[in-house]
Amino acid sequence: MAQAAVTTSDRTPVPPAPPLEVGRGVSPASVLKYLVQRREATVITVTVLAIIYFAVRTSSIFQVANISVTTQYMGPILVIGVGEVLMLVLAEIDLSAGQVYLTAPWFVYWFWHNMGVPIGLAIVISLALCAAIGLTNGLITVLLGVPSLVVTLGMQFLLYGVVLVVSSYTQEQLPVLGTTYATIFGAGAWADLGWGVAIAAGIWFLLKRTRFGVHVTATGGNTLAAAEAGIPVKRVKVWCFMIVSVVSGYIGILDLIRQVSMDPGSYGLNIVLAPIVAAVIGGTALTGGRATVLGTFIGALFLSIVDDGLNLTGVSANWFYLLEGIIILVLMIINVRLGRFALRFRR
Repeated sequence: MAQAAVTTSDRTPVPPAPPLEVGRGVSPASVLKYLVQRREATVITVTVLAIIYFAVRTSSIFQVANISVTTQYMGPILVIGVGEVLMLVLAEIDLSAGQVYLTAPWFVYWFWHNMGVPIGLAIVISLALCAAIGLTNGLITVLLGVPSLVVTLGMQFLLYGVVLVVSSYTQEQLPVLGTTYATIFGAGAWADLGWGVAIAAGIWFLLKRTRFGVHVTATGGNTLAAAEAGIPVKRVKVWCFMIVSVVSGYIGILDLIRQVSMDPGSYGLNIVLAPIVAAVIGGTALTGGRATVLGTFIGALFLSIVDDGLNLTGVSANWFYLLEGIIILVLMIINVRLGRFALRFRR
């Protein structure tokens, strides 16, 4: 299938970056041209630099135990981030994904503990409820014309309130599931990373190799033109809302199986911001029509490395978020400037 044209923030069609023609000889100019035209170039570069910097500062960054912890932190950022890619390419956003991530484990607990439903069936029912949450977000957005930012922010508060009311602000926990099933579905040291890569690959395939992906990109690039071409734009948006809710709930359930305990005071907006940042610094446009799952993967890796590296190097809590904020702002500025340069370069 031919690759769809990429659109920039001003919705001007831009042809996709051509492949690097290694067989015809690689010159510095051709390498520069290839890198400039790759949206992921900036985040890949700074990720490599971050690894080198923290490796010089502390050798602990390469210890297996530390890498395992880092991937567990990276898992939710990656999974929710690639879900948000579907929203951002449509010029929409889902701020409730973080709260779905936190609420899905409570669904599992309530069905299992309060209703006696087997744990496997409780997970399936909980994911169905997550899909219903996404369906609600999508229908309100496309049928009533309410901006998705407002809809999902309201859903975020609604779910947070449900957890607080039903739980009576009491922490709960599942029993430790010491089985092969539990190891694969969350308890294993590398389970989050494995599922994160699998889900990211699935969404990449959905976007790049299916008719639905073509419809998503076309809808994000120009909604009116897509509708006139016969694409069911409302249905496409609703399905994307449902997908992001399901994958967010799923990674939340995996983390429940690993962590066992649940805190009703955890706040979803604190969870969802990092995945959105990962998607945007990876090259996905906030204005729609342009997405990169690979860039989101590298963005999630970058944020995880920075978080882990600052901890390992002993940065105090007073400086931690300040430094992380500066790093993200600088990276975003570089990304925007490079994107504009790439547009002029292609033209």
